[in-house]
Amino acid sequence: MNTARHEHLDTHLLRVLAAVLSERSVTRAAMKLGLSQPAVSNVLKRLRDITGDAIVVRGKNGLMPTVRGEQLLLLAQEALDIMERIANPAPTFVPGQTRRVFQLGAPDYLSFLLIPLIMEKIRLQAPQAGLVVHALNAGFDYASALENGTLDCVIGNWPDLPQNLHLAQLLEDDIVCMIKRDHPVVRSGLSLKHYLDMSHLAPTPYMSGHRSIIDQALAEQGLKRKIQMTVPYFGMVPYILSRTDLVFTTSRSFALQCARDWPIAVLPVPVTMPRMQFFMLWHERVHAAAEVQWLRRIIAGAAAEIVT
Repeated sequence: MNTARHEHLDTHLLRVLAAVLSERSVTRAAMKLGLSQPAVSNVLKRLRDITGDAIVVRGKNGLMPTVRGEQLLLLAQEALDIMERIANPAPTFVPGQTRRVFQLGAPDYLSFLLIPLIMEKIRLQAPQAGLVVHALNAGFDYASALENGTLDCVIGNWPDLPQNLHLAQLLEDDIVCMIKRDHPVVRSGLSLKHYLDMSHLAPTPYMSGHRSIIDQALAEQGLKRKIQMTVPYFGMVPYILSRTDLVFTTSRSFALQCARDWPIAVLPVPVTMPRMQFFMLWHERVHAAAEVQWLRRIIAGAAAEIVT
């Protein structure tokens, strides 16, 4: 058994192989590489042992490659090119030239405020880039999606922050109540008793087994609201509130946005609530990727423009 066949090829061997085959001369190959002729001859002998082929043979006009040698020249050039790309830094990311399609996970309620701002900034800086927004729901394992590359990053608010992911806080917002404008409590004031006695509209949880920040805050005070209806899309909220006496507890930014276009009143929540915090999450695998760093800056810049 020829153990030389199992010798590892390295960059030096591949450079000599490519030089000898392209120059068709040991002397010219040595000059090109800055090596002595005996050194190149010794490497050529090693390459012959490794490949089991003569690689080059003598002809009328000097050395000429064997059939296998012609194949090896292409393979050596390809291998050297790959090694060069591995050793060199990644190409500079230029937003104005990229056609990358970014993958963002976000709950539905952010579609009214943050997502349009994010896309506006992407269009200004990277007009050829794409954005796919994946809706978060109880059946979506966003942590695995971040790990396997299905998502570049995720934005939302979590009562318990997930572990083993990078995170950045984007913004904070007060929690308020939304109710139709002609509801009696708009004039009389929304008391805690009213709040607990009334029927509530609530969003469908987008994390299985997790209580919302609102229900968690109520539970910590020994309180519980009566949720009569849940909806998967925040776009349904103003339609439902305008035709029912339900109350909806949410972020001030979302409530004010709806109140501009709908007969809806925004009232203080009559119980102590923490501010709603919005975070951005991403995985270590894309932490240093220039294009995802750029996306994170876009998202952070859009969040900074939302007045809370």
